[in-house]
Amino acid sequence: MTTKQTPLWHPTATLEILEAGARLRLCIRDWMQGNDILEVVTPVLSRHAATDPQVHSVVASDGSAAAWYLHTSPEFPMKRLLSAYRRDIYQIAQVFRRDESGRYHNIEFSLLEWYRTGFDHHDLLQDVSALLNTIWQVFGRVWHEPVILSYGEVVRKHLGAWPESLVVNDIKQHFEQQGRSYPDAIGDDLDAALDLFFDEFVLPTFDTERITFLTDYPASQAALAKVGIDANNRSVAERFEVYAGEVELANAFHELLDAETQAARFSSENHVRQHTNCAVPVDEHLIAALEAGMPQCAGIALGLDRLLMVLTDSATIENVMAFPAERA
Repeated sequence: MTTKQTPLWHPTATLEILEAGARLRLCIRDWMQGNDILEVVTPVLSRHAATDPQVHSVVASDGSAAAWYLHTSPEFPMKRLLSAYRRDIYQIAQVFRRDESGRYHNIEFSLLEWYRTGFDHHDLLQDVSALLNTIWQVFGRVWHEPVILSYGEVVRKHLGAWPESLVVNDIKQHFEQQGRSYPDAIGDDLDAALDLFFDEFVLPTFDTERITFLTDYPASQAALAKVGIDANNRSVAERFEVYAGEVELANAFHELLDAETQAARFSSENHVRQHTNCAVPVDEHLIAALEAGMPQCAGIALGLDRLLMVLTDSATIENVMAFPAERA
């Protein structure tokens, strides 16, 4: 937040925070090199945009008929590299998401993304834990064994049923029973209702001294992940999210390899977007790369600014950025 005491030309992060950020990136690069994970660079500009209805790309038009978009993640071109060269890769990238503003959000932010060939999401979870353990040591913080929770088990504990057995009204009634207001604007979107339920009732219970891995999401929330069967014979998305306390740090997938299924998901997401007149060009290069054959792999996107907030006990994302949006 801009203050009267600080002129707009001045950075919002202190020199100490900037030095901590440099130390964090060096630690990551050392760990990646030690694990033979190749650093890559992919384009920031693309003719394609994110189809996820909850993610809005920034348009960077050059005046031609076809728009350019600033990437929301380096994921798609990195998967093209995986299909071509079939080896572990990572990238530290500046990414852009329109309408992102708040304590943990800025339109531009730093993302660490990496992919491990031959891994599933369980293997990658151990990888993430090892990297974070190393970072905690470098920053002189005490590392505690992470907590691993099943999304479905958490829902069943609080609401008495598996996620796929619920309807929106079940969640609305839970809010009312707890004396909380429920936004009717959610309509009949069960996944949106579940997201709100987690934000209000689950995340505040996460241990602030430990990393929490939330695994096995409903199959309806697979996004770019494979769908598998869990120990309770339920269809689940083979993915997990990473939290430090209630701060979401990362999103990981056992990556979907089937081009036809991926194309169908893109089409379904764009169909939702058409209702608000914001359908976007689909990345056909990714579909072609999947058709050519991407190796079995798992990948993760981790927000470095949020991680730096946790490591430096910073209150807002502006505190760890040199020049957030209003000063860019």
